[in-house]
Amino acid sequence: MQRDIGSFPFSPTVRVKLKNAGFSTVEDLTGLKPSELSKEVGISKEAALEVLQLVKGELDPVHSHQSSMPTTSKSTTTSQRLAPSQQSKTGSTLTALDMLRQEKSHQPIVTFCQDLDEMLGGGVQLGKITELCGAPGVGKTQICMQLCVDVQIPQCFGGVGGEAVYIDTEGSFIAHRVADMAKAAVQHCTCISASSQSTEEQEALSTFTVNHILSGIHVFRCHNYTELIALVNLLPDFVTEKNKVHLIVIDSIAFHFRHDFDDMSLRTRLLNGLAQNLIRIATHQNLAVVLTNQMTTKVGGHNGHSHLVPALGESWGHASTIRLILFWRNSQRYATLYKSPSKQEMTVPYDITLSGVRTVTQISSESNISTSDHASEDGDTNPRKRLRVEDESR
Repeated sequence: MQRDIGSFPFSPTVRVKLKNAGFSTVEDLTGLKPSELSKEVGISKEAALEVLQLVKGELDPVHSHQSSMPTTSKSTTTSQRLAPSQQSKTGSTLTALDMLRQEKSHQPIVTFCQDLDEMLGGGVQLGKITELCGAPGVGKTQICMQLCVDVQIPQCFGGVGGEAVYIDTEGSFIAHRVADMAKAAVQHCTCISASSQSTEEQEALSTFTVNHILSGIHVFRCHNYTELIALVNLLPDFVTEKNKVHLIVIDSIAFHFRHDFDDMSLRTRLLNGLAQNLIRIATHQNLAVVLTNQMTTKVGGHNGHSHLVPALGESWGHASTIRLILFWRNSQRYATLYKSPSKQEMTVPYDITLSGVRTVTQISSESNISTSDHASEDGDTNPRKRLRVEDESR
């Protein structure tokens, strides 16, 4: 922690300002927030954030060594919270068979839409990043709120029995809507318990209430990308303390990064750092990370027509393990599995009802769509964008 500030690859201007403000070693920057460092040194918040991220990389080895010491209760909790693959000794390896057994032991988070669950291999997978991309109004936030409810379903009902962290960047989280979904989930489990007459299920229902579900969703509101990055950096400590958290939602990841950025190279570096932190959290803490992303228009494809693509550029597409494209077709919502390491590309319908995300019971012949049809669409009839006529009829 005594490393000299001058040994870091800061710009000459930033290095001089840090020295003039009295910051000479890494220890001098410990515990500072980007806004505090920006004010003290006289640099922008973006530059202050970049400085602290570089310094954090120097401090991580020290913290890793301290967390491995068995002298505190916090280190014991952290060890229990980590996935089995992360508790092995440094330099050891796992066989493919070990990894397969671990993946099979992880119960996915159901969505309450049977077609979506089957497409995803049982639901949203733990230990992976799932990205939901789509135009406004297609149901990205609704799915995220549904997952925050479903992750709390008791294990005896086939759920995870955990809690959720919801990071709201757009102000779209609605508690009343979540309460409706929670009420429907409780009623669903009550019906299952009534038919099975299981004592374990009856005991689980005594605590599985609407108020209990709402208490298990930890909501954070981020007003700019600096707050978002700072919060993600603090998440490992938070989920270690709240060791029942099995889901982290960021709705949306693109909102703050699509505005007020003149330096696109800085944006790319910040996004890459954010992606690495989220991957590390999902893997080390054995939880699901769900991100929503907006759509943007790409002008001039292979046929010269414009079409909608996920925002934040092609490089961001590597951040997620699984990517879903949500779109409208004749007043029916569809989800396409665009990227997955274990499942083939396919398209399924889903519905948003008063009770939440549900399976579509009946589809008109006009709404039928295959994966090949979806992949070939472009230009004016882009299936990812709801037609203006449909909007006006609502």
